[in-house]
Amino acid sequence: MSQINNTAKTKKYKHLKARERYSIEILLKEGLKPYEIAQRMQRGIRTIEREISRGKIKLVNSDLTYREEYCADVGQRIYYENARNKGPGLKIGKDHKLVKHIEKKIVKEKYSPDAVIGEIEAKGLEFETQICTKTVYNYIDRGDVFLNLTNIDLPVKKAGKKRDYKKIKIPHKNLKGTSIEERPTEIDKREEYGHWEMDCVVGKREGKGAVLLVLSERSIREEIIIKMPSKTQESVVAALDCLEKKYGKSFKDKFKTITVDNGSEFLDYEGIERSVRAGKDKRVKLYYAHPYSSWERGTNENTNKLIRRFIPKGTDIGRISKKTIKWIETWINNYPRRILAYKSAIDMAAS
Repeated sequence: MSQINNTAKTKKYKHLKARERYSIEILLKEGLKPYEIAQRMQRGIRTIEREISRGKIKLVNSDLTYREEYCADVGQRIYYENARNKGPGLKIGKDHKLVKHIEKKIVKEKYSPDAVIGEIEAKGLEFETQICTKTVYNYIDRGDVFLNLTNIDLPVKKAGKKRDYKKIKIPHKNLKGTSIEERPTEIDKREEYGHWEMDCVVGKREGKGAVLLVLSERSIREEIIIKMPSKTQESVVAALDCLEKKYGKSFKDKFKTITVDNGSEFLDYEGIERSVRAGKDKRVKLYYAHPYSSWERGTNENTNKLIRRFIPKGTDIGRISKKTIKWIETWINNYPRRILAYKSAIDMAAS
């Protein structure tokens, strides 16, 4: 039967399957021609011819000459590659302005993709295209959308599995200080300004050399970072003394309570609570979280991750200038947070 008189019923608009490609390979080895294979498989002749052309490979003969044969595996691989490249064009299209904005925010300003998109929506920044956080992650994973941005530049790739902390009970072992269990429940609502969490960010060697004392406000996520010469009780008390002198009479309004862990540097609760102003009451009320319960100071822990974007573990904090530390503090206080509807601590303080 000639090609013109071929009346075999063909499967229109159906892609060849892997088993059909293996059938083509077998039938070609048996000596069948493309039109004969088309008849037997009830496929169009051009479909078979295109598939044979697509899956051809060069093989070396014993006399070092080459021959061409069809390989089903090659045809299937090329089919998958072509299928992956099909579909609608990139949503970001030719919006180069948005691409540069995203690259600048993530690579240079250490923003997360979610913070970038959230800030665009919160501030009403205008671009030709609107995309969501998931799309930004997808484009970064593709590796061919952003020229200057890869997964390496992401501050956090994927969140870990969440634990049901409410079911975990750990006893409070700092018998001298006041346990978090005695902290007023209203503080948990994060509605009132002035309740802080405090921690230390260590540098090159834990407990050796300069460290950072960080205070995180629970309601608006304001951050205060103070460089200390060492991770000691004396350094912590001295840092808070300086802070009280700085804010003067307004200190007690700004710092109503502070919650810390049971680290040795925070065990002098009397020194931390004692005011430097003679004859005055305690300057602040201190509460101790349960041992191994970092979630009780979640704001502190999450903010410390932002600091680590600029001061990785192992960094010699003694070499970092106070100007740089102040810049990091300002950056954090201007960072848009999802939990604040992508407003920053500065925005919240002004509202």
